Amino acid sequence: MEKEISMKLNGKIDRLTNKTFKFDERIKEGWFSAVYFLKTKEIAKEKKPNNEVVMQFFQKDNAVLCGTDEAIALIHEFADHPESLEIYSLKDGDKISPFETVLTVKGPYQSFGYLEGIIDGILARRTSVATNVYNVVKAGRSSGKQKPVIFMGDRDDHYTQQAGDGYAAFIGGSTAQATHAMNEWWGKKGMGTMPHALIQLFEGDIVEAARAYRDVYPDDDLMVLVDYNNDVINDSLKAAREFKDELKAVRLDTSNNMVDKYFLRNQHLMGSFDPRGVNPELIFALRQALDEEGFNHIKIVASGGFTEEKIRRFEKCNAPVDMYGVGRSLLEINIGFTGDSVVLNGKPESKFGRQYRPNPRLERVNAP
Repeated sequence: MEKEISMKLNGKIDRLTNKTFKFDERIKEGWFSAVYFLKTKEIAKEKKPNNEVVMQFFQKDNAVLCGTDEAIALIHEFADHPESLEIYSLKDGDKISPFETVLTVKGPYQSFGYLEGIIDGILARRTSVATNVYNVVKAGRSSGKQKPVIFMGDRDDHYTQQAGDGYAAFIGGSTAQATHAMNEWWGKKGMGTMPHALIQLFEGDIVEAARAYRDVYPDDDLMVLVDYNNDVINDSLKAAREFKDELKAVRLDTSNNMVDKYFLRNQHLMGSFDPRGVNPELIFALRQALDEEGFNHIKIVASGGFTEEKIRRFEKCNAPVDMYGVGRSLLEINIGFTGDSVVLNGKPESKFGRQYRPNPRLERVNAP
């Protein structure tokens, strides 16, 4: 698997294989397949055993494709006689258009047809996450400079999805992922510093919490979470004065229903914008406060409710954010795939309106 991952990261064409994925063995029993697919498999075996179909998969948006390696590995693992199947596919990371065929499988229906719904689901989830991340990363460079994006989706979905979601986020262009599991398929480790719980252990003392972090993890870049007391500017300055060049970044994660104490102390500033949560005006004020005391080196990381639209708003006004942390919005499943059998025994045969659409971009996939 390490060889596969390294070649993937180096931009070469090798695909991840079933050595990467931890498939549930019950797939073979049809446990995760719609019952009508299972019944069709049995009917085909008994009534039309010599059939040969071409099944094609597509979706209806402009998107960043992800999940093809996983889907192909699934077919290789659970189809009957997968070596006899003819598979053509695009690659994870390819940009795709509405209705473009991304994957075709040719062979007896009873060999692989029952996997149709599972393949649709794999492609839908992975492509949705990869596309969401891609759009957020693109938004983060709309001001002319690329801002790194941390994928922080661990708390927004079931933990069993982390490996696949993290890989999809990597395909979409995220800079780092929050958990080790999110990095499993591509050979990296999770990235993170301190949560609010660490500061709580030190009774809200930002400096003491940061000192403890530094003592236990001296080789890490020191990044301090500064919204615990809802006073990000004062707490950022406290940390900066204490750690000076050791402090690499501060992170704001103010809740969207809170107004930072900076605005409560300076109410004359309010009236023309929404002061709740992490907002551009707070970022500008923090950057100015740090710079005025000579802490120009300290980066600002913004998280908490960020979406593609919110990042675009920050970038449009050139808010001095150096990195974004994004979670929930990246996990919205808004792209659906469809698998259709479109050729039967060498002749076009399909549901009305779902004709075979050859795609010259598809590449033959080697047999397992």
